[in-house]
Amino acid sequence: MMKRLKQAVAWMQKPSSGDSVGEEPDQPVVIAEPEDLAQKVAAYWTGHNVTSHHEFTSSERSEQYFDWRNDQYFNYINLMPVTGHDGKVILDYGCGPGHDLVGFGLRSRPHKLIGMDVSSSSIAEAEKRLRLHSIDVELTRLAADAKTLPLANHSVDYIHCSGVLHHVLDPEQTLAEFRRILKPTGRLGIMVYNYDSLWLHLYVAYLTVIVNGRFGDLDIRSAFSKMTDGEECPIARVYRMSEFTEFASAGGFDTVSSGAAISMYEMTMFPRRFEAMMDPRLRVESRKFLQELTLDARGYPVYRGNYAGVDGCYLLSPSS
Repeated sequence: MMKRLKQAVAWMQKPSSGDSVGEEPDQPVVIAEPEDLAQKVAAYWTGHNVTSHHEFTSSERSEQYFDWRNDQYFNYINLMPVTGHDGKVILDYGCGPGHDLVGFGLRSRPHKLIGMDVSSSSIAEAEKRLRLHSIDVELTRLAADAKTLPLANHSVDYIHCSGVLHHVLDPEQTLAEFRRILKPTGRLGIMVYNYDSLWLHLYVAYLTVIVNGRFGDLDIRSAFSKMTDGEECPIARVYRMSEFTEFASAGGFDTVSSGAAISMYEMTMFPRRFEAMMDPRLRVESRKFLQELTLDARGYPVYRGNYAGVDGCYLLSPSS
């Protein structure tokens, strides 16, 4: 399967005495990056995760980080809530180092909590972090090329899949497995990257391609893929709302758009929108997007009724 190996360097953060939130990682970890795409995906996410491999030393610091990180994406926790799931069997698919599992364990009283991921490092970190909170969870490391999930038909009440489906090798097969394991009354909460966002139309289309002169030879979706989770990230898709709804419908789901969450990083770029619109090199579509934005009472940009953020959130239910 693997003809040769390249060396990819990821970074692992040493635990500090203060266990400070947002501290930069400082210990290199060398990970083999194979040729096979499924193995590449697993290797990449073993080297990268949402906590930068931070090792929490107390439940207080862990919960503080949970709240802090959710606040970095305005409106996210309202669109992908961890509350209101008492008595349910919950699967966090692509659980990473256990960030949202902590939320479900602390803010709901699930009957059973399950976490699955292809990353060996994240599963190990999730186990340690959840132990700090005495949260009972069933963790499974999935094979990189797994086609099925190790769960029975109609056995799960709620599937949480945040920022994962746009990275998987076969999203259609993954969605089919979600459909299989969900109870007929079950629900699926998904966050995927949102095309109609400041990230794509300002950060990628203007600041990256025009100002920094990078990836101008690529189409906008390919440039987005390079500038979202790292240039070496094997797969990073982005969806318009209509595209994702059509995709989910084909997979046997009724879909409701919950809205979008906007990152604080996107907000730091927002003042440059006028500069971008004045540049004749900016894509027409991106200029029109920026022109159409309105502001809510707090100053957050809105596009056609949704926040103009990179996190597009959806609630799916099995079609009858």
